[in-house]
Amino acid sequence: MAKFYGVIGYGETKETSLGVWEEVITERNYYGDVLQFSRRWDSGENLNDNLNISNRISIVADPFAYNNFHLMHYVVWQGAKWKITNIEVQYPRMILTIGGVYNEQTNGVT
Repeated sequence: MAKFYGVIGYGETKETSLGVWEEVITERNYYGDVLQFSRRWDSGENLNDNLNISNRISIVADPFAYNNFHLMHYVVWQGAKWKITNIEVQYPRMILTIGGVYNEQTNGVT
């Protein structure tokens, strides 16, 4: 079993100025284990195939993670941001299933 140390991004929609709502990302570091490591290429309507992974990462969760697991958006793993597709709460750990590449929105529109 491989070890994991990386960033998890939490996204929360906040009012940044009067009437303007934007997603604000908070990143926190966690330790854990990589439980499953697999990948697949999906052919679609695009010119290039999409890389999807079905990795499961078990993290040692802190109180912030337990209180805000519904806000988890991505895991930084092996130099890329991967979107979290499923979260299992198994105290004192959380098991995160990650899928395709996380696409950040850079224009502030949510």
